[in-house]
Amino acid sequence: MTPTPTTPTMPATTITLDTARCLSTAVHEHGIDPDVLAPGGPATRTAQALTQRLEASRGTGWERWRLLAEGAMRDEHVRGVKAIADRYAGQLDNVVVLGIGGSALGNIALQSALNPLTHNLDPKRTHPRLFVLDNADPVPFHQTLSLITSEDPAFDRTLFVVISKSGETAETAAQFLIVRDILQRARGNGHADRMIAVTDPTTGTMRRLCDAAGYATLPVPEGVGGRFSALSPVGLVSCALCGLDIDGLLDGAATMERACRDEDLHANPAAKLATVLVELGQRQGKTVHVMMPYANQLYLLADWWRQLWAESLGKVVRGVQGVTYAGYTPVKALGATDQHSQVQLYREGPNDKAIIFLEVEKFATDVVIPAGLGEDALAYLEGSSLATLLSAEKKATEFALTESRRPNLTIKFPEVTPHTVGQFMMLWQVATAYAGLMLGVDAYDQPAVELGKKATFALMGKPGYDDLRARLGG
Repeated sequence: MTPTPTTPTMPATTITLDTARCLSTAVHEHGIDPDVLAPGGPATRTAQALTQRLEASRGTGWERWRLLAEGAMRDEHVRGVKAIADRYAGQLDNVVVLGIGGSALGNIALQSALNPLTHNLDPKRTHPRLFVLDNADPVPFHQTLSLITSEDPAFDRTLFVVISKSGETAETAAQFLIVRDILQRARGNGHADRMIAVTDPTTGTMRRLCDAAGYATLPVPEGVGGRFSALSPVGLVSCALCGLDIDGLLDGAATMERACRDEDLHANPAAKLATVLVELGQRQGKTVHVMMPYANQLYLLADWWRQLWAESLGKVVRGVQGVTYAGYTPVKALGATDQHSQVQLYREGPNDKAIIFLEVEKFATDVVIPAGLGEDALAYLEGSSLATLLSAEKKATEFALTESRRPNLTIKFPEVTPHTVGQFMMLWQVATAYAGLMLGVDAYDQPAVELGKKATFALMGKPGYDDLRARLGG
């Protein structure tokens, strides 16, 4: 029997934040005293001061990402991205992204949220499949290229997008060298039209290689770090090539960015989100933050968020009182799936977690549960729908966690659209900027990642790393 789909009515288009179950009125001693967040309270005064600081630094240094969604930077990037999409329109069956970390996670999250789960499998799709090769694991790399070459041996209908600001990130550089060699052998001097790069606009190894080979390029914008780059050409080009609405995505981000400039804590969703999570972390010991979407579409947005939250805030802080360690451990879970694998821990394990629910008010489609089976034990389901069931599951988990005095908040999507996904990404980026200031850390560096990169260079024999190689026993 084919499931019966239904079409929901059109809801509002702004995501909302509900933090009521993070207060002591809901979770008792494990919550925040409401007076802290009250008008004139300490949190509201802090938020006002931090908003003023962020307004002063907005669009400068490593905060140029705040200019991505509107104005001259947006116009420049959208023109370039759409020119690439127009150039290849109707010509591609496959887009393959080579990148890692911030050069990959936004692409994966946006595709998962805004194109159907079955996009790559659909023979009637009107835009190319997307493959994101974001690791040096040889097995999926080989399997993906083998699939493509079996269908498209001359790469007539495949485009590779290499994303690397410098061109020297080991994993992406290795992938690039392999693909470049395959393309040259398959297409000779004509291989350049099967590769584009998102890289530094003026300098670096990748820029030199692109200029020499004649690859088309898009910029990794100056002052936009990888984990803040999803709304730049880094994330937009695969969206445009695969048929997603990049204007709607940026419109949503711009709407949220403007809201996050308000000095009123309760009118500024990023300030409120950061305040609640930092208060729970610093005062209540809730140092594990679990993002739990009740929608498969939103699940891989949690992967994007994990990098943003972990890499931005997890820092050593050296102050007058010695060394302390900032940051929160981000965890992802999926509702309702992980009610059957994780919620036991979240309710009765260590009370060190804040749960962040993502809820969808209206799904793009719903499926009715048929009636007439005649089994009393299942009669409560008959005539309802899967969306209704999923919503009930979320509310039930929310209730159970609250009963166990476990703080939880909800970010509600009226529907999953480019506009609301753009809002979500900008919300968390600005919230990260606030949280960095609250914790006294630089939200834009990643010194602990750099040593691992250098150690990789040493172990792979890169010149200039002999001393480190010796320390590693190589």
